[in-house]
Amino acid sequence: MSKRKRQRGDQAAEPKAKAHAFTFGEPEPIDRASLLEYVQVWNNGRWYEPPVSLLGLSNMLRAAPHHSSAIFIKRNLLVSSFVPTKYLSVADFEAFATDYLVFAHAYLEQIPSMSKRLLRLKRSPSLFTRVGVNGGPCWFVPYSGEAFEFQNPVCQLLAPDVSQEIYGVPEYLSALHSAQLNKSATLFRRKYYDNGSHAGFILYMTDTAQQSADVDALREALKNSKGPGNFRNLFMYAPNGKKDGLQLIPISEVAAKDDFASIKNTSRDDILAAHRVPPQLLGMIPTNAGGFGDVEKAKQVFMENEVVPIQAKMLGLNAMLGVEAFRF
Repeated sequence: MSKRKRQRGDQAAEPKAKAHAFTFGEPEPIDRASLLEYVQVWNNGRWYEPPVSLLGLSNMLRAAPHHSSAIFIKRNLLVSSFVPTKYLSVADFEAFATDYLVFAHAYLEQIPSMSKRLLRLKRSPSLFTRVGVNGGPCWFVPYSGEAFEFQNPVCQLLAPDVSQEIYGVPEYLSALHSAQLNKSATLFRRKYYDNGSHAGFILYMTDTAQQSADVDALREALKNSKGPGNFRNLFMYAPNGKKDGLQLIPISEVAAKDDFASIKNTSRDDILAAHRVPPQLLGMIPTNAGGFGDVEKAKQVFMENEVVPIQAKMLGLNAMLGVEAFRF
Protein backbone atom coordinates (compact mmCIF):
# COMPACT_ATOMS: atom_id res chain seq x y z
CA MET A 1 0.00 0.00 0.00
CA SER A 2 2.78 2.40 0.87
CA LYS A 3 4.60 1.50 -2.36
CA ARG A 4 1.51 2.35 -4.46
CA LYS A 5 1.11 5.68 -2.68
CA ARG A 6 4.75 6.48 -3.25
CA GLN A 7 4.37 5.79 -6.98
CA ARG A 8 1.35 8.08 -7.15
CA GLY A 9 3.32 10.76 -5.32
CA ASP A 10 6.21 10.48 -7.77
CA GLN A 11 3.82 10.80 -10.70
CA ALA A 12 2.23 13.91 -9.21
CA ALA A 13 5.63 15.49 -8.61
CA GLU A 14 6.71 15.21 -12.26
CA PRO A 15 6.89 18.72 -13.82
CA LYS A 16 4.66 19.40 -16.79
CA ALA A 17 6.11 20.52 -20.10
CA LYS A 18 5.72 24.25 -20.65
CA ALA A 19 5.83 26.33 -23.79
CA HIS A 20 8.66 28.83 -23.91
CA ALA A 21 8.94 32.00 -25.96
CA PHE A 22 11.88 34.36 -26.06
CA THR A 23 13.31 37.16 -28.12
CA PHE A 24 16.87 37.63 -29.25
CA GLY A 25 18.88 40.42 -30.82
CA GLU A 26 19.06 44.09 -29.93
CA PRO A 27 16.11 46.39 -30.64
CA GLU A 28 16.52 48.29 -33.88
CA PRO A 29 15.70 52.01 -33.88
CA ILE A 30 13.12 52.89 -36.52
CA ASP A 31 13.08 56.67 -36.60
CA ARG A 32 15.51 59.12 -35.05
CA ALA A 33 13.91 62.18 -36.62
CA SER A 34 11.53 62.54 -33.65
CA LEU A 35 14.37 64.23 -31.74
CA LEU A 36 13.88 67.27 -33.94
CA GLU A 37 10.47 67.79 -32.32
CA TYR A 38 12.09 68.69 -29.00
CA VAL A 39 15.09 70.75 -30.02
CA GLN A 40 15.16 73.01 -33.10
CA VAL A 41 18.76 74.25 -32.93
CA TRP A 42 20.88 74.49 -29.81
CA ASN A 43 23.94 76.64 -29.30
CA ASN A 44 27.08 76.40 -27.22
CA GLY A 45 27.32 80.12 -26.61
CA ARG A 46 29.34 80.76 -29.78
CA TRP A 47 27.48 79.17 -32.70
CA TYR A 48 24.29 77.27 -33.49
CA GLU A 49 24.45 73.57 -34.22
CA PRO A 50 22.54 72.33 -37.31
CA PRO A 51 19.30 70.40 -36.68
CA VAL A 52 20.49 67.57 -38.95
CA SER A 53 23.90 65.90 -38.97
CA LEU A 54 25.83 67.48 -41.81
CA LEU A 55 28.33 64.64 -41.83
CA GLY A 56 25.44 62.20 -42.18
CA LEU A 57 24.07 64.13 -45.16
CA SER A 58 27.54 64.15 -46.71
CA ASN A 59 27.88 60.38 -46.32
CA MET A 60 24.38 59.78 -47.67
CA LEU A 61 25.35 61.51 -50.90
CA ARG A 62 27.16 58.32 -51.88
CA ALA A 63 24.53 55.91 -50.56
CA ALA A 64 22.46 55.41 -53.72
CA PRO A 65 23.29 56.23 -57.35
CA HIS A 66 19.93 57.86 -58.04
CA HIS A 67 20.29 60.14 -55.02
CA SER A 68 23.67 61.52 -56.03
CA SER A 69 22.80 61.62 -59.72
CA ALA A 70 19.66 63.67 -59.03
CA ILE A 71 21.73 66.23 -57.11
CA PHE A 72 24.47 66.36 -59.72
CA ILE A 73 22.06 66.93 -62.62
CA LYS A 74 20.69 70.00 -60.82
CA ARG A 75 24.23 71.17 -60.13
CA ASN A 76 25.26 70.72 -63.75
CA LEU A 77 22.24 72.60 -65.07
CA LEU A 78 22.97 75.48 -62.71
CA VAL A 79 26.62 75.59 -63.74
CA SER A 80 25.76 75.45 -67.45
CA SER A 81 23.46 78.47 -67.12
CA PHE A 82 25.76 80.49 -64.83
CA VAL A 83 27.63 83.45 -66.27
CA PRO A 84 30.94 84.10 -64.43
CA THR A 85 31.49 87.53 -62.95
CA LYS A 86 34.51 89.27 -61.54
CA TYR A 87 33.20 88.54 -58.06
CA LEU A 88 32.35 84.85 -58.41
CA SER A 89 34.21 82.25 -60.46
CA VAL A 90 32.74 79.09 -61.96
CA ALA A 91 34.67 76.88 -59.52
CA ASP A 92 33.39 78.72 -56.45
CA PHE A 93 29.85 78.78 -57.85
CA GLU A 94 29.92 75.03 -58.56
CA ALA A 95 31.03 74.28 -54.98
CA PHE A 96 28.49 76.77 -53.62
CA ALA A 97 25.64 75.19 -55.61
CA THR A 98 26.67 71.67 -54.57
CA ASP A 99 26.62 72.68 -50.90
CA TYR A 100 23.16 74.18 -51.26
CA LEU A 101 21.74 71.11 -53.00
CA VAL A 102 23.23 68.69 -50.47
CA PHE A 103 22.86 70.60 -47.19
CA ALA A 104 20.13 73.15 -48.12
CA HIS A 105 22.40 75.98 -46.94
CA ALA A 106 25.56 77.41 -48.51
CA TYR A 107 28.03 80.17 -47.63
CA LEU A 108 30.17 82.71 -49.46
CA GLU A 109 32.90 84.66 -47.67
CA GLN A 110 33.14 88.26 -48.81
CA ILE A 111 36.81 89.09 -49.46
CA PRO A 112 37.29 92.90 -49.33
CA SER A 113 39.80 94.96 -51.21
CA MET A 114 42.14 97.55 -49.74
CA SER A 115 39.37 100.13 -50.13
CA LYS A 116 36.98 97.89 -48.13
CA ARG A 117 34.88 97.18 -51.19
CA LEU A 118 33.92 93.69 -52.25
CA LEU A 119 36.78 92.15 -54.21
CA ARG A 120 35.56 88.59 -54.69
CA LEU A 121 33.46 85.84 -53.15
CA LYS A 122 35.00 82.66 -51.78
CA ARG A 123 32.98 79.58 -51.01
CA SER A 124 33.09 78.31 -47.45
CA PRO A 125 32.22 74.60 -47.05
CA SER A 126 28.82 74.15 -45.45
CA LEU A 127 30.06 71.04 -43.68
CA PHE A 128 32.28 73.15 -41.40
CA THR A 129 30.52 76.55 -41.36
CA ARG A 130 28.29 77.51 -38.44
CA VAL A 131 26.07 80.52 -37.85
CA GLY A 132 27.11 82.69 -34.93
CA VAL A 133 24.84 83.28 -31.94
CA ASN A 134 22.77 86.48 -31.77
CA GLY A 135 23.71 87.67 -35.23
CA GLY A 136 27.43 87.37 -34.55
CA PRO A 137 30.05 86.38 -37.11
CA CYS A 138 30.02 82.90 -38.56
CA TRP A 139 32.41 80.23 -37.34
CA PHE A 140 34.55 77.70 -39.16
CA VAL A 141 34.40 74.47 -37.15
CA PRO A 142 36.61 71.70 -38.61
CA TYR A 143 36.53 68.16 -37.23
CA SER A 144 40.24 68.37 -36.53
CA GLY A 145 41.81 71.57 -35.32
CA GLU A 146 40.51 74.64 -33.54
CA ALA A 147 37.41 76.57 -34.51
CA PHE A 148 37.78 80.23 -35.44
CA GLU A 149 35.58 83.18 -36.30
CA PHE A 150 35.41 84.61 -39.77
CA GLN A 151 37.01 88.04 -39.94
CA ASN A 152 35.09 88.88 -43.11
CA PRO A 153 31.31 88.92 -43.59
CA VAL A 154 29.74 85.66 -44.73
CA CYS A 155 26.70 85.49 -47.01
CA GLN A 156 24.29 82.61 -46.42
CA LEU A 157 21.75 81.03 -48.77
CA LEU A 158 19.33 78.62 -47.11
CA ALA A 159 16.16 76.73 -47.93
CA PRO A 160 13.32 77.67 -45.55
CA ASP A 161 12.41 75.22 -42.81
CA VAL A 162 9.21 75.08 -40.78
CA SER A 163 10.96 74.33 -37.47
CA GLN A 164 13.71 76.97 -37.37
CA GLU A 165 15.26 79.77 -39.39
CA ILE A 166 18.97 79.34 -38.74
CA TYR A 167 19.79 76.51 -41.14
CA GLY A 168 18.14 74.95 -44.14
CA VAL A 169 16.90 71.36 -44.19
CA PRO A 170 17.04 69.35 -47.45
CA GLU A 171 13.78 68.57 -49.20
CA TYR A 172 14.92 65.01 -49.86
CA LEU A 173 15.18 64.19 -46.14
CA SER A 174 12.11 61.95 -46.30
CA ALA A 175 13.76 59.77 -48.97
CA LEU A 176 16.89 58.92 -46.97
CA HIS A 177 15.31 55.73 -45.64
CA SER A 178 14.75 54.61 -49.22
CA ALA A 179 18.33 55.51 -50.11
CA GLN A 180 19.59 53.44 -47.19
CA LEU A 181 17.35 50.54 -48.20
CA ASN A 182 18.73 50.75 -51.73
CA LYS A 183 22.27 50.66 -50.38
CA SER A 184 21.52 47.75 -48.03
CA ALA A 185 20.01 45.72 -50.85
CA THR A 186 23.08 46.29 -53.01
CA LEU A 187 25.48 45.37 -50.20
CA PHE A 188 23.50 42.22 -49.40
CA ARG A 189 23.56 41.11 -53.03
CA ARG A 190 27.28 41.87 -53.28
CA LYS A 191 28.09 39.79 -50.19
CA TYR A 192 25.76 37.10 -51.51
CA TYR A 193 27.84 36.70 -54.66
CA ASP A 194 31.23 37.23 -53.02
CA ASN A 195 30.65 34.50 -50.46
CA GLY A 196 29.56 31.96 -53.05
CA SER A 197 27.16 30.48 -50.47
CA HIS A 198 23.58 30.88 -51.53
CA ALA A 199 20.54 29.93 -49.50
CA GLY A 200 21.53 28.73 -46.05
CA PHE A 201 20.46 25.24 -45.02
CA ILE A 202 20.66 22.68 -42.24
CA LEU A 203 21.97 19.24 -43.16
CA TYR A 204 20.07 16.92 -40.79
CA MET A 205 21.48 13.36 -40.55
CA THR A 206 19.79 10.70 -38.40
CA ASP A 207 20.87 7.56 -40.22
CA THR A 208 22.66 5.24 -37.79
CA ALA A 209 24.23 3.37 -40.69
CA GLN A 210 26.64 6.26 -41.30
CA GLN A 211 30.07 6.01 -39.77
CA SER A 212 32.05 8.93 -38.32
CA ALA A 213 34.45 8.71 -41.25
CA ASP A 214 31.52 9.17 -43.67
CA VAL A 215 30.34 12.21 -41.74
CA ASP A 216 33.83 13.74 -41.87
CA ALA A 217 34.04 13.11 -45.61
CA LEU A 218 30.67 14.78 -46.14
CA ARG A 219 31.74 17.75 -44.07
CA GLU A 220 34.92 18.14 -46.10
CA ALA A 221 33.00 17.91 -49.37
CA LEU A 222 30.62 20.66 -48.26
CA LYS A 223 33.53 22.90 -47.30
CA ASN A 224 35.15 22.45 -50.70
CA SER A 225 31.90 23.22 -52.53
CA LYS A 226 31.70 26.75 -51.08
CA GLY A 227 33.71 29.81 -51.90
CA PRO A 228 33.95 32.60 -54.48
CA GLY A 229 32.92 31.40 -57.90
CA ASN A 230 32.28 27.80 -56.81
CA PHE A 231 28.94 26.28 -57.82
CA ARG A 232 29.20 22.51 -57.55
CA ASN A 233 26.84 19.59 -57.15
CA LEU A 234 27.34 17.09 -54.37
CA PHE A 235 26.95 13.31 -54.74
CA MET A 236 26.55 11.04 -51.71
CA TYR A 237 26.22 7.26 -51.68
CA ALA A 238 24.86 5.73 -48.46
CA PRO A 239 24.38 1.93 -48.60
CA ASN A 240 21.59 0.59 -46.37
CA GLY A 241 20.55 4.18 -45.66
CA LYS A 242 17.02 5.19 -44.74
CA LYS A 243 14.78 7.36 -46.85
CA ASP A 244 14.81 10.25 -44.35
CA GLY A 245 18.22 9.55 -42.90
CA LEU A 246 19.68 12.58 -44.65
CA GLN A 247 17.55 15.70 -44.94
CA LEU A 248 18.34 19.13 -46.36
CA ILE A 249 16.28 21.77 -44.55
CA PRO A 250 16.54 25.20 -46.25
CA ILE A 251 16.63 28.25 -43.98
CA SER A 252 15.77 30.78 -46.65
CA GLU A 253 14.98 30.34 -50.31
CA VAL A 254 17.03 33.26 -51.59
CA ALA A 255 17.05 32.10 -55.17
CA ALA A 256 13.26 31.64 -55.30
CA LYS A 257 12.20 34.53 -53.07
CA ASP A 258 14.65 37.22 -54.03
CA ASP A 259 13.14 40.73 -53.75
CA PHE A 260 16.30 42.50 -54.84
CA ALA A 261 14.88 43.96 -58.05
CA SER A 262 11.65 44.97 -56.35
CA ILE A 263 13.46 46.72 -53.51
CA LYS A 264 15.81 48.53 -55.89
CA ASN A 265 12.96 49.75 -58.09
CA THR A 266 10.72 50.83 -55.22
CA SER A 267 13.49 52.71 -53.40
CA ARG A 268 14.58 54.28 -56.69
CA ASP A 269 11.05 55.61 -57.30
CA ASP A 270 10.97 57.12 -53.79
CA ILE A 271 14.29 58.88 -54.33
CA LEU A 272 13.29 60.29 -57.70
CA ALA A 273 9.95 61.44 -56.29
CA ALA A 274 11.73 63.32 -53.50
CA HIS A 275 14.10 65.01 -55.97
CA ARG A 276 11.40 65.44 -58.65
CA VAL A 277 13.84 64.55 -61.42
CA PRO A 278 12.58 62.92 -64.65
CA PRO A 279 14.19 59.50 -65.11
CA GLN A 280 15.31 60.20 -68.68
CA LEU A 281 17.58 62.99 -67.42
CA LEU A 282 19.47 60.49 -65.25
CA GLY A 283 20.34 58.15 -68.11
CA MET A 284 17.95 55.45 -66.95
CA ILE A 285 16.89 52.78 -69.45
CA PRO A 286 13.10 52.39 -69.77
CA THR A 287 11.64 48.96 -69.14
CA ASN A 288 8.50 49.50 -71.20
CA ALA A 289 8.13 49.74 -74.96
CA GLY A 290 6.87 53.34 -74.89
CA GLY A 291 9.92 54.76 -73.11
CA PHE A 292 9.98 57.88 -70.95
CA GLY A 293 8.92 60.41 -73.57
CA ASP A 294 10.66 63.40 -75.12
CA VAL A 295 13.86 64.29 -73.28
CA GLU A 296 13.82 67.93 -74.40
CA LYS A 297 10.30 68.52 -73.08
CA ALA A 298 11.17 66.81 -69.79
CA LYS A 299 14.28 68.97 -69.47
CA GLN A 300 12.31 72.15 -70.20
CA VAL A 301 9.69 71.37 -67.55
CA PHE A 302 12.39 70.38 -65.07
CA MET A 303 14.26 73.62 -65.66
CA GLU A 304 11.14 75.71 -65.10
CA ASN A 305 9.96 73.86 -62.00
CA GLU A 306 13.24 73.08 -60.22
CA VAL A 307 16.26 74.95 -61.58
CA VAL A 308 14.76 78.39 -62.24
CA PRO A 309 13.49 78.77 -58.63
CA ILE A 310 17.00 78.03 -57.34
CA GLN A 311 18.41 80.60 -59.74
CA ALA A 312 15.90 83.16 -58.43
CA LYS A 313 17.06 82.52 -54.86
CA MET A 314 20.67 83.00 -55.85
CA LEU A 315 19.88 86.19 -57.77
CA GLY A 316 18.32 87.53 -54.60
CA LEU A 317 21.78 87.53 -52.99
CA ASN A 318 22.85 90.33 -55.34
CA ALA A 319 20.75 92.80 -53.37
CA MET A 320 22.37 91.61 -50.14
CA LEU A 321 25.87 91.91 -51.59
CA GLY A 322 25.25 95.22 -53.33
CA VAL A 323 26.86 93.98 -56.57
CA GLU A 324 25.87 91.70 -59.43
CA ALA A 325 27.74 88.60 -58.37
CA PHE A 326 25.20 86.10 -59.77
CA ARG A 327 24.17 86.18 -63.39
CA PHE A 328 22.34 83.52 -65.45
